Amino acid sequence: MVANERELAKQNMANKIAGEIVLAEKPGDAIRKWRNIFKVSQRGLAEVMKVMPSVISDYEGGRRASPGVKMIRKIVVVLIALDEKNGGPIIKEFTNMYETDLLNDAILDIKEFPHSRKIDDFIKATRGKLVVGEEQKDKTIYGYTIIDSFKAITELSPVELVRLYGLTTERAMVFTRIHHGRSPLIAIKVTNLKPGVIVLQGLKSPKEFDKLAQRIAEVEKIPVVISGLQSDEELVKNLRTL
Repeated sequence: MVANERELAKQNMANKIAGEIVLAEKPGDAIRKWRNIFKVSQRGLAEVMKVMPSVISDYEGGRRASPGVKMIRKIVVVLIALDEKNGGPIIKEFTNMYETDLLNDAILDIKEFPHSRKIDDFIKATRGKLVVGEEQKDKTIYGYTIIDSFKAITELSPVELVRLYGLTTERAMVFTRIHHGRSPLIAIKVTNLKPGVIVLQGLKSPKEFDKLAQRIAEVEKIPVVISGLQSDEELVKNLRTL
């Protein structure tokens, strides 16, 4: 990435982060989301910002009034500076997320949430049933990717499969046109990345969910929701309301 492109990528990402924090219903959630995406601890962020760790903790926990423009700018500048210090992997991922046509064809929809959602939200939106991970229903989800499972599994390389996660693995991976559910679970196991929840669309009933796939989900501790919607269009439409 040449210098001008790098500066443009940094500016675009800074605008996105700042915009999400400003517009978020819960700004602390948005701050936590981006801090986790950049893999920076509360203490690490506080040290560079020269504030007490409790300041970051209080913002994220909603115990302190929403940050003003100057504080938001400082948070964004520090996150991007720390990423650059490590070689800029998050900025590069943001820039190259949709680089190939194959990736574009495989992704039916992708969204990052300005504040967190719960697995229950996906169960309701997809008219689904949670078949694995009842004890994890309170997991924090920060986005989703809706995937044409046939194109993703048959045409994408392991590296491209990883890029389906967008900016964070704390998201729902929604696979459409599933017959039994084994292939998506095996693909996820191979990539060695665990999404916050998997949603499978296409099964006529939860009873059709493959036993090996269920075992993989249980071992990897990944919640699985079987959607009751039979159409891709309805699935995309419902999830966009989240």
